[in-house]
Amino acid sequence: MRQEPGSREDESMLYDILCETYLTLESTTKRLEMTEILVDIFLKSPTQDIPLICYLTTGNLFPATDLDLGIAEKMVIESLAVALGYTSNEIKDGLKETGDLGITAENLKRKHKQLALFSKKLTVQDVYLTLEKIARTAGKGSVKQKTRLLSGLIASSSPLGTRYLIRAVLGKLRLGIAEMTLIDAIALAFTGKKENRALVERAYNFNTDIGQVAQVAAKHGLEGLKRFKIQVGHPIRMMAAQRLSSPVEILEKHGRTAVETKYDGERLQIHKDKDTVSIFSRRLENISRQYPDVVDYIHEGVKAERAIVEGEVVAYDPDTGEFFPFQILMRRRRKYGIEKARTQYPVVVFLFDALLVDEVSLVDHPFPERRKQLEQITQCSNNLQLAFQQIVTTPKELETLFEHAISDGHEGLITKSLHDDAIYQAGGRGWLWIKYKRDYASEMVDTVDLVVIGAFWGRGRRAGTYGALLCAAYDDEDDKFKTVCKLGTGFSDEDLVAFRDILEAFRIPHPHARVDVQKEMTSDVWFVPAVVLEIQGAELTLSPVHTAALNKIKAKSGLAIRFPRYTGTQRTDKAPEQATTVKELCVMYRGQLRQSNE
Repeated sequence: MRQEPGSREDESMLYDILCETYLTLESTTKRLEMTEILVDIFLKSPTQDIPLICYLTTGNLFPATDLDLGIAEKMVIESLAVALGYTSNEIKDGLKETGDLGITAENLKRKHKQLALFSKKLTVQDVYLTLEKIARTAGKGSVKQKTRLLSGLIASSSPLGTRYLIRAVLGKLRLGIAEMTLIDAIALAFTGKKENRALVERAYNFNTDIGQVAQVAAKHGLEGLKRFKIQVGHPIRMMAAQRLSSPVEILEKHGRTAVETKYDGERLQIHKDKDTVSIFSRRLENISRQYPDVVDYIHEGVKAERAIVEGEVVAYDPDTGEFFPFQILMRRRRKYGIEKARTQYPVVVFLFDALLVDEVSLVDHPFPERRKQLEQITQCSNNLQLAFQQIVTTPKELETLFEHAISDGHEGLITKSLHDDAIYQAGGRGWLWIKYKRDYASEMVDTVDLVVIGAFWGRGRRAGTYGALLCAAYDDEDDKFKTVCKLGTGFSDEDLVAFRDILEAFRIPHPHARVDVQKEMTSDVWFVPAVVLEIQGAELTLSPVHTAALNKIKAKSGLAIRFPRYTGTQRTDKAPEQATTVKELCVMYRGQLRQSNE
């Protein structure tokens, strides 16, 4: 029998109980089992621990903030040495044997002769609050202080707790529990029905703090979830666009449509609360520090006291006025030398939507109303502008605008429905917004963003690194990643070494529960879906071994990309769920067929 939400106000749960749950989660590859395991731990948890469990389990420790633990492997090794009495070299030797610092630490802790003397048992709150203290420690002497705090946690933890603690601080928990799985578990645990997941997801779309959503559900059930509204300071899950391949198809969907330039920059969601401006990325990270100039532009140019607006930030050459590509803009994303980068790569912000103005939420208002509100509160300048927009009714007008956008160095166009039901679909990807980038002829001229879910060891020159990566598209119908190609070209020697290290944090011993892969497609190494790469291909073809669009176009066939090539761009601005979707690949494939038949 399920407990009533909000009935558990008790001492914090022992961290070991949570770690035993992690051990059970690691042993299953079935998403339904994962959901039930999470339901069980939620129902065992004191209410005040529920948000902390969400943060620790997803690895998103400090949502909507710019807090960072700032702990590298070297500091962890030093902390282990202090806590356990081993030398750094002994710990490094253990790491060479296991390849996992968490397992290494667990093994060393089991051997530690002083283990029996530790009487304190860590709670979930002990761990989380200490990690938060580590993240807030800065300035002179901060490295020593961080090491001391982490050493204290290690000294007080059990061997199993040490394994997951070390993985957590390194961002290598490897459970692969995404927010959508947590949403299922929250609905089951605190409303009793999985069918209520839509209400939980709505709350999360508006708030994006999964811990807060879970805690409200636990305390107040369905009524609490219904009260969630968008708020300044809490990022909203961004609305996404579908893609189509011709002006005729777009106008069939929209009729009369608003056409905007698709800029080759980084999408921003900007929150203004009087004198405070917060900037969030597509991944809902607070990146205000990277764009101090954008903060200034919003202060000066957005005249509402409180507002949530969206736009695209683009780098440009101040001497010529020409726009730089996305890869150049990403040089602004750094911890140090921010003012220098601001001078080297100045930016202009193109605003295109308003989600809240003063106290009025606009997410349920039609797009034309939202655009009108945006125009009323924006005072344009050289560095803060409204996205170009024109209303069109004919394919010829749309095609002319597309050609202008391409010639001006932009990616293409976004078209937006003008209908009364054209609301802002937070977290959704529908036909209200449509991307029109390039014609999809028999050749794949456009790039796609795919998620790495596996790898194959290299040979010869590539020995010791990965020879090819197994990549997948995202299927938003069942929240799974479906294979579409093996990627082995376009990598420099430096790329191969870098990806070996980058992907190590996500390595797991089996296909992830959210990965759909055929038995014929075996991989040497498997990963939690996390890393998104931009890929160029020759064309899309039917495939008997890949699972993207399996049985959707032809029985027993999926879609594959022929001759895929890495473009050199890792899409760090995109979460895996924001990768190219299976639906988009189907649209591209059907576009190819039409072109080849003309």
